[in-house]
Amino acid sequence: MKTKNLLCTCAVLFIALFSSCASDDFQETTGVCPVVELTSPVNGAINVLLNPVITVTFNEAINPDTVNQNSFTVTGSAKITGTITYSGRTASFTPTSPLSPNTTYTGRITTETKDLLGNALQEDFVWTFKTGLSPTVTGTDPIPNATGVALLKTVTADFSMMMDPTTINATTFTLKQGTTAILGVVTYAGLTASFDPAAALQPGLVYTATITTNAKSALGIPLATDYVWNFTTTLSPAIIVQPSSVNLGSAAMFGAFGGNAGVTNQGLNTVINNGSIGTTAASTLVTGFHDSNAIYTETPLNVGNVTGRIYTAPPAPGTATSFAIANQGMLDANAAYQSISPASKPGGIDPGAGELGGLTLAPGIYKSASGTFKISNGNLTLDAQGDPNATWIFQTASGLTVGVTGPTGAKSVIMKNGALAKNVFWYVGTAATINGAGGGTMVGTIIAMSGVTFSTAGNAAQTVLNGRAISLVSSVTMVNTTVNVPSN
Repeated sequence: MKTKNLLCTCAVLFIALFSSCASDDFQETTGVCPVVELTSPVNGAINVLLNPVITVTFNEAINPDTVNQNSFTVTGSAKITGTITYSGRTASFTPTSPLSPNTTYTGRITTETKDLLGNALQEDFVWTFKTGLSPTVTGTDPIPNATGVALLKTVTADFSMMMDPTTINATTFTLKQGTTAILGVVTYAGLTASFDPAAALQPGLVYTATITTNAKSALGIPLATDYVWNFTTTLSPAIIVQPSSVNLGSAAMFGAFGGNAGVTNQGLNTVINNGSIGTTAASTLVTGFHDSNAIYTETPLNVGNVTGRIYTAPPAPGTATSFAIANQGMLDANAAYQSISPASKPGGIDPGAGELGGLTLAPGIYKSASGTFKISNGNLTLDAQGDPNATWIFQTASGLTVGVTGPTGAKSVIMKNGALAKNVFWYVGTAATINGAGGGTMVGTIIAMSGVTFSTAGNAAQTVLNGRAISLVSSVTMVNTTVNVPSN
């Protein structure tokens, strides 16, 4: 034993004096003294998980008694505690507690470590690694301390990085009113976790949402602390109305009605399903359409299929009969417009201050306080709560705008829990513009005073309306639009 230890010492002194080889290269060459061959994590590793088993593998068997708390250490801001085991040629360090995120750690194997013949490492082996960042919550909806929150609000939280979907669940994402847990469904998509309450929240109460530290990133790193925020629901629920109170009369047959100004299509893929189009104007003001009876100024670039009929004033193919049908449709549309007005249906509320995007709304009357409604900050969800007669009336004294500019700017209306397109109505004081960027799905019967426009010329993305587009004065313009007229 003494002879071999002396050999290691003499060999190292010889190399130091007469050779440029590094000492560890010499050790591997001679095979006399133990060296570290491999570590996990490797030297310089980043985004290391917070619960690693830190291992060191040697080039030969080591005396287990020399692998202990003194010879195998891991240090961050301070020396950490852990359990050390040894098997085969590998020593393992299992930390007692999770490591801290975004922290550099130093592993060290000292010269107290010896092989089975008593030969020691010739110098301490030192390496470093860095743990990953903890995810954070970057935004919530509702925002912290929000007031006037809708009673059917879907609560969401956005994260700073991709999360492990299995850790986003009803245990890690909770909603409470006081100490009472709210039942709901938790989902995760993209960077967003959503809590969808199973029933409407109660008006005028404070709710507490919590994301716990059991929510982990895709790398398995948890939130550093629980994220907790509060919001207060609106004091007054929307007024419930019955569908029998909205009578479209003969206007129900029209997928598009262009007042006394016509209907225009500017695309190859426009179709009116289960319905007709009409105007009290001359037939020449219907362009880019055909029905089973006639073609109305179609071009190779503007072809629209009407599965019902086209009703206009003369000249041909308009007739006195088709004009009479269109004229009655106009009268009935005007009557329906008045029946859903604020004068006839008062009491509407404005839960999003004119912005409907991102809201989940119960059946009722909604009136824009500012005079305009937008769906721009996300999709609008209408929740019927299982009631097939659930009805929504939206009232705006001026305009309605759905979607924002850009190729991904389209927004949609989502129907939930039995909500039906035939029970959604839009009272628009001036004009409605629906997804000018193309795409998206709009829902409901839109009755506007001064025109309805879908998409923009040149857009290929199909825009969908499950409902009707009725203008009392101006035209209706469509670009690659599918209109699915509801059956009443």
